[in-house]
Amino acid sequence: MSVRTEEETPGRIQRPAHGPRSDSAVRRAGRVLRGPRPEAAPVLVGRACALVGLLDIAAGVFPRFRHSRMHAVAEVLPGALGPFAAALSLSAGVLLLLLAHGLKRGKRRAWRAAVALLPAGAVAQFTYRHSLLGVLISLALLAPLLRHRDQFTALPDPRSRWRALTNFVLMSAGSLLLGLLVVSAHPGRLIGDPSLADRLTHVLYGLFGFEGPVDYRGDASWTVAFCLGALGLLTAVTTVYLAFRPEHPAARLTVDDEARLRALLDRHGARDSLGHFALRRDKAVVFSPSGKAAVTYRVVSGVMLASGDPIGDVEAWPGAIERFMDEARAHSWTPAVMGCSETGGEVWTRETGLDALELGDEAVVDVADFSLAGRAMRNVRQMVKRIERAGYETRVRRVRDLGEAELDRIRRAADDWRGTDTERGFSMALGRVGDPADGDCLVATAHKADDGPGPYGDLKAVLHFVPWGTDGASLDLMRRDRSADPGMNELLIVAALQAAPRLGVQRVSLNFAMFRSALARGEKIGAGPVLRAWRGLLLFLSRWFQIESLYKFNAKFRPRWEPRFVVYRSSSDLPRIGFAAMQAEGFVNLAPPLPRFLRRRPAAPRPCAHRTAAEHGPGPAERTAGAA
Repeated sequence: MSVRTEEETPGRIQRPAHGPRSDSAVRRAGRVLRGPRPEAAPVLVGRACALVGLLDIAAGVFPRFRHSRMHAVAEVLPGALGPFAAALSLSAGVLLLLLAHGLKRGKRRAWRAAVALLPAGAVAQFTYRHSLLGVLISLALLAPLLRHRDQFTALPDPRSRWRALTNFVLMSAGSLLLGLLVVSAHPGRLIGDPSLADRLTHVLYGLFGFEGPVDYRGDASWTVAFCLGALGLLTAVTTVYLAFRPEHPAARLTVDDEARLRALLDRHGARDSLGHFALRRDKAVVFSPSGKAAVTYRVVSGVMLASGDPIGDVEAWPGAIERFMDEARAHSWTPAVMGCSETGGEVWTRETGLDALELGDEAVVDVADFSLAGRAMRNVRQMVKRIERAGYETRVRRVRDLGEAELDRIRRAADDWRGTDTERGFSMALGRVGDPADGDCLVATAHKADDGPGPYGDLKAVLHFVPWGTDGASLDLMRRDRSADPGMNELLIVAALQAAPRLGVQRVSLNFAMFRSALARGEKIGAGPVLRAWRGLLLFLSRWFQIESLYKFNAKFRPRWEPRFVVYRSSSDLPRIGFAAMQAEGFVNLAPPLPRFLRRRPAAPRPCAHRTAAEHGPGPAERTAGAA
């Protein structure tokens, strides 16, 4: 199947010329738009909210003008009302700044909070600064908030207590800076010339509600004290709220969902080499209405990341993709797909109006064509022979054929030999070894008996393969003892390929090589300056990421290259998607595991936004599991 147009550029799947249009495109075609589209309201309102927040903060920090025409009103107000209004304006401004991002994403709770805070900030500005301008700006923003309230329907994101810690650190730093500004914003009222250390001490005392060493004349001391106390209270309240707010948990793959996915893989697993990785238990899943297809994903930093092609019957893929997009819209997540095949990319772009860009190539070795003979395989052949002469032997078996004691030794060795503190992998990693449910997985091990007993006996290296249908295998992980001779991975891959016919395996998927085509074309004669510059940048990035090394490692085995694509909504989303993918793959870890005593107890999986009571009947129940 192909929906490419004649104008298609290399490495990019274009949107089909006659495919279904997005909802916004249909609405634009049906009427003449005047002014901003309703769909754009959340972004515009979020930006305006940030501006109003800054104005509220400025109104609370800087002293009011005594020559104001409204000063006569202040003379009849209670003395403590002015300082209280300054603290309220400052607090409302800080909260509006915090809510701006949620408003841009159309979050319902952010909308409710903003509707309450805007009038409060307007009243505070009028009371303290006696300025009608701030009131008018706040009320002007309130009008589109109420008018476009139907655009703010996004559900909350999965929760993490690291949000509370992050909030505490950022709010504390911001309160210190704002506090110094508040303390220094009344130069005509200061008694003496306090040093920076005195002012900082005054801020720290004031955040906890105590009087500091800085003195003022008149009611400025009350204004400063109220503002500092408000900042300290705001930091404490927001942190406590984030730490103990009602649970909206990240779902996990349930036993029922895993069973349904395995049934789909039994029937359609031969289509995609990444299919078995959908069984990671930290992913979510949405099923098509018929239950014949599914999309698995994880939510990372507001990005809804799917990996590989949908699971199941191709004819049912559109239904699962529609459910995926419904879930993304319900939560205002950014939809993206990492590592889908060309067929998968065509279906995604046709059904959703998204774009696709070539991300790299997957190395696939056809077992029947593999041989160590010939000049092209000379280096691999010599390395394998040298290691075998050094006394290493290999074993390739199914997981179900291994005893529990040996499996436990392999698990502990693989974990100990991991080069990073956190497990890496998302799109091409299962995240576990030796699970009883994964009996069809292959384990290739290298042993050296005469090396003396080590912590794992004679075990020196491990390769783990997951099933790819009934006649294929896909490489999951490679681990080796750092003290072992170089070439363990090459030795075990060759051993697995040679043992494949005995195990009924006809094709083996190796590592994924990002930007392989750019590396390959950029080194050839006649490559243009742009391609050479792009290759140079990739080589530079290879110092930190395995870009060139994975390509060269895979190329040793003379594979055929299968392109893989990233599907995205707009070019502006690509940096965010790339960062989220790096987090999912374990290259960036912004939230390490919490200590055990701080972890919440596992909660029951929440239903998808599209789940209804009718789906609890005899038909297949649609569920979400394993996000973020």
